[in-house]
Amino acid sequence: MKIIFAQGNPGNEYTTTRHNVGFLMLDRYGDSHRAEFIKKPRFHADIAETHIGSEKVLLVKPTTFYNETGQAARLLIDFYKLDPATDFLVIHDDLALPFGTIRTREKGSDAGNNGIKSLNAHIGPNYRRIRIGIYTDLRKRMPDADFVLSHFSTKEKNALSDVYILAERFLNSFIDNKFEITKVSLPSIED
Repeated sequence: MKIIFAQGNPGNEYTTTRHNVGFLMLDRYGDSHRAEFIKKPRFHADIAETHIGSEKVLLVKPTTFYNETGQAARLLIDFYKLDPATDFLVIHDDLALPFGTIRTREKGSDAGNNGIKSLNAHIGPNYRRIRIGIYTDLRKRMPDADFVLSHFSTKEKNALSDVYILAERFLNSFIDNKFEITKVSLPSIED
């Protein structure tokens, strides 16, 4: 069994914010596998269960806010008796990477990301990650907290389909136990 765990905030007001790019990618992945999210209060999450090849996969969107997502991760890992280092993947936004860049990692520090800080506190730092860049020049004009909660521009929303195509490759490689550590980027888009 594998868990793909997205970082984001619950609620319609956050749906198209930069902080929710992990949720956006997981929604699209779930749609492509006809997986339907169901509220699971016991795990503080909305969870879609599917099979990809012979692997059972849980797609998880925590219902805690972004900075407390480690609670849901701990509950799931303990219940299913999974190894975070091999069976758990997090997909999340990264403020330091340019929009359209994806970087994968096998483990690491939180690098100032409070959601990752929560995960590290609850399950340790040894789990795989897909980091999706959200940085644009707009970040220079507002505080980080306001930037991550701002909505994508129309051009960025249109480009998210291409970002998903890049991310899907790494989601599939994780499920196939062939997770790659790499960095890929879309051509830059201008506002």
